[in-house]
Amino acid sequence: MTDPSAPENAASKNAAQFVGFQIADQEYAFPIEQIREIVVLDKVTRTPQVPDYCEGVSNLRGSIIPIINVRKLFGLDPKEADSETRTVVVNVGEKTMGCTVDMVSQVIRIPQEDIQQAPDTVTAGGADYISGFARLGGRLLVLLDINRLLHPEQLGTITQIPSLFLEETTQ
Repeated sequence: MTDPSAPENAASKNAAQFVGFQIADQEYAFPIEQIREIVVLDKVTRTPQVPDYCEGVSNLRGSIIPIINVRKLFGLDPKEADSETRTVVVNVGEKTMGCTVDMVSQVIRIPQEDIQQAPDTVTAGGADYISGFARLGGRLLVLLDINRLLHPEQLGTITQIPSLFLEETTQ
């Protein structure tokens, strides 16, 4: 007799988990293993002479962490924080950072075979922070590489990419 849970266990081993979120009606996801927590920040201390996408720093349980507004990082118009705005606290190497997003949607388990590599036309422009795409029903989810997206040398170039990228994904 076969174990009815065997196919599910096999599929689970070949699936990756992500935390899905939205920025300007586009769905993105971070790998769950790099997510520390998801919070609603009550206070961000502005810091002088930092790029526009860096909203400042916040005291998160005794640790001072930088807060990056992903909407601004992508070169999109700012949006006033509302009841759905969240900060995804991520680990980047040995550093912890907060990423402000419009809305966190869900934890998603995606089978490896449903993850597609980013087309060369997207990554060739410098968007190597996109690790791939996943189609979920009629939705297209952009999978982001946190280490590359939030790497200090990469941050300054990201705002130049979104218009090219948004055109690519809407076609």
